[in-house]
Amino acid sequence: MSAIFGEVLTFGQAKGPDIALRVFGDEHYARYENLDGYSTVYDDELGLFCYARLSAGSFRSTGIALSKRAPDYLARHLQESQDTVVARAKARMMRRSAMAGGHREEARALTFGPHQGLLEGRILSVGAVKGLTILVNFKDLASTVTRADVDDMLNGANFTRNGNISSAKKYFERVSSGKLDYANVVVGPFTLSRNREFYVNNLLVEEALQLAVASGLNLKQFDSRNENVVDALNVMYAGQTQYRGELWPHNFHIDLRFGTMRTDLYLLTSLGRTPADLSIGTFCHENGHLLCRFPDMYDYGERDGDSVKSSGIGSYCLMGSGNHNDNGRSPSPVCAYLRDLAGWCDNEIDLSTAAPQEASQGDYNTVMKYRTSKPNEYFLVENRSRMELDRGLPASGLAVYHCDTLGSNEFQQGTAAKHYQCALLQADGRQDLERDANQGDGDDLYSAVAGIALSATSSPNSREWDGRDSGLIISDISAPGQIIKFKVGTAQPDVVVAGDANPMVSIPDNRTAGISSAIAIAKSGTVAQIKVSVDIQHTFIGDLRVALTSPAGRSTVLHPQLGGSTDNLVATYDSATPGGVLSSMVGQPIKGNWTLNVSDRVRADVGKLRKWSIEMRSTPAPIV
Repeated sequence: MSAIFGEVLTFGQAKGPDIALRVFGDEHYARYENLDGYSTVYDDELGLFCYARLSAGSFRSTGIALSKRAPDYLARHLQESQDTVVARAKARMMRRSAMAGGHREEARALTFGPHQGLLEGRILSVGAVKGLTILVNFKDLASTVTRADVDDMLNGANFTRNGNISSAKKYFERVSSGKLDYANVVVGPFTLSRNREFYVNNLLVEEALQLAVASGLNLKQFDSRNENVVDALNVMYAGQTQYRGELWPHNFHIDLRFGTMRTDLYLLTSLGRTPADLSIGTFCHENGHLLCRFPDMYDYGERDGDSVKSSGIGSYCLMGSGNHNDNGRSPSPVCAYLRDLAGWCDNEIDLSTAAPQEASQGDYNTVMKYRTSKPNEYFLVENRSRMELDRGLPASGLAVYHCDTLGSNEFQQGTAAKHYQCALLQADGRQDLERDANQGDGDDLYSAVAGIALSATSSPNSREWDGRDSGLIISDISAPGQIIKFKVGTAQPDVVVAGDANPMVSIPDNRTAGISSAIAIAKSGTVAQIKVSVDIQHTFIGDLRVALTSPAGRSTVLHPQLGGSTDNLVATYDSATPGGVLSSMVGQPIKGNWTLNVSDRVRADVGKLRKWSIEMRSTPAPIV
């Protein structure tokens, strides 16, 4: 399944010109907005996209086309109720299942991979596989994309047109380390019997295959396992991708019979208007489902009993949103977790032994694994420096994944019972992917970290999902590049260091320089956890800015002029608090002067810094 996360796309209208809309959702449920942020629905009677209104939690057409001014009574960014979202998604799923013969619809709807982390069904991730790709035009719309253009995109030895990084065949050869040889026979284009709008609500796959077989095509050539099953059926339709109904790019089951041959899984996606629209991302993503039975590595938002939307692994895997990297022209590699499940990694490096390590960018034949106390739960480490297949990533550095083949990427909670199947431990500790804040940003990967980067007490941490210490410690990570060096190993016991100061110093009114007080720490080590307590007398704490600076010069603001007219700032700040202001101090050297600066930024009210203290858990350098 291919999800869209706020991209602007072009849609056709039966009785109007093409229109640009912003899209959020997937093949089972999607929401559309015009570029001004007004929600919209397609009005079948008018043949146009119209402004949407809410009625009992559901969208209804206002009957006012988007070419006109929005009604004054409408608010921007309307959304249907969660009950409506779930109901619509279930109805869509059941409708498609009925079209396809009712096979395994429940199993295919889950993000949970019941087959040792993979989806159920025929797995064709190793060996030579010949797929069938059928090109179709609509009665009212044809593409200028030729069979030769598509053959080059799918099979070419040096396909780089439009900025694509390779053909689909070369992509799978590369990420599988040569274990999957996936070529396609391209046939057509054939012209369907109806206009494009008809196929929004009517699946075109059967008609397309009938046209191909009628042309004399022998389906037996697509049965690599000699099971009388077409291994891979791909249908590509004319025009830009229509993210609506049955034209939404998707992978599903369909049971069609032609003599002794039958179909199993298919892919439906678009050709584009011209060869300039061709990109490999969606094709590779959907064939990851079709051939390898990879689950989607993102959160659908309405399945597995969880209705909260999150981003899963984001853009860091082909099976997350990574198929959209670089507009689909440089899709993210299949992440180490799925490559390992597919049997594509001949080399496993055991990270349980304390030793210096090196991770090579693009070494898709190797998996670096740290096993926990549970056979289904483990950590993986991978070099994701921004080059080659990773050139479209938002970040560059060392990736650490927390994996559980019994998890589900519907579950963003991170608890023992509910957690991702494969979670990227985002180095900044903000958990933006879990909060659905983005699909990845520049601070997600570990880049040039001196000292401890990841441990049981860091943020994020390397504890198992049930909270117990896994024992994994990663330190001394080098800068992103072809090779990233790092250390793994057990550490000496944590050392608790503390200090306090009682300056009783007046804070000058309306002076940005303020006052500073230092606490000297004599012991060496690296911050694993830090707490800072302050006691400031003041009659209007909204005037105050309080900042802490480490001996290495890193600063963080503890109190940014909040609290208004409240008297006295007496507070404790803790790096263990998720997203807390002190999380940036984890990994800093402990030894030296820790400095607290307090300034009063507004006239009138005054006060004094009475006392403050600092307490740190220090993890010395790992023993290697």
